[in-house]
Formats: sequence, C-alpha cells, structure tokens
Amino acid sequence: MTTADILLYVGIALGVYLLIGHPSRRRVRGTIVETIKTIVYAGLLALTFRTIAFEPFNIPSESMLPGLVIGDYLFVSKPSYGYGTYSAPLPIPALKDRLWFTPPQRGDVVVFRPPHMPDVAFIKRLIGLPGDRVQVLGG
Repeated sequence: MTTADILLYVGIALGVYLLIGHPSRRRVRGTIVETIKTIVYAGLLALTFRTIAFEPFNIPSESMLPGLVIGDYLFVSKPSYGYGTYSAPLPIPALKDRLWFTPPQRGDVVVFRPPHMPDVAFIKRLIGLPGDRVQVLGG
C-alpha cells in the first residue's frame, strides 16, 4: 500500500463522515465551502508569491555540472534583475524597460526563456558580460 492509497482512503473516510455520519447537513455544507475557500486563497497566494518573489526550477540536463546536478531544484529570486515584460505568467506590454534593474555579475546562475521557445526555461551560468569576448576551445 502506497502513501497515495492511504491518503485516498483517509479522504474517502473523511468524506463519508462529513456527508453521512455528521448530524447537521448545514454544518457539512459550511465546512465544504470553507475548505474550498481555503484552497482557492492558498492557490492565489502561491501564484502571487511565485509571480512576484520566487519561482522554482528543476535542473534537466548536465550542463551545470559539477555544481548543480540533474534533478536539483533551485529557487530563482524574481527581483534580482528587476521586472520586465515577461516576468509575470502573462506578458505585460506596458513595461518598455525593466523596473528596478540591477546588472548581472559574471558567474551568476541565470534563467531565461528564448523568444522562439517561450515555454522552455534555460538555466545557465553567466560567463560573459556586454563587451567581453568569449572563446570556446576544444568544444
């Protein structure tokens, strides 16, 4: 028996208790409504937090070895480089420049979405800044 099975059985038992074994139907409806409201509020709070403050990402490939390995999770600080048009889940066309912009430093881990693949997030280490010349040897 897995954890998911146990949670399913506990949920079914709780549902049966609330719908059949509880003496007052009005209390049951109130409990269900309160539970739904709590879930909606938690979802909105998580979406707001993820949009404004931090967003989780998973390392899908070996490109960040040896520091970050496949399967590692990292939280990206949204305000680090400011807010731009694509900082929110939906584009904000009114933003022409970045708000509260601070320039990135060499060695920072950056997450970006290329314009031709907006659904894919790339996680890379910054090795060059504007004006730098980067040369790849033996690669």
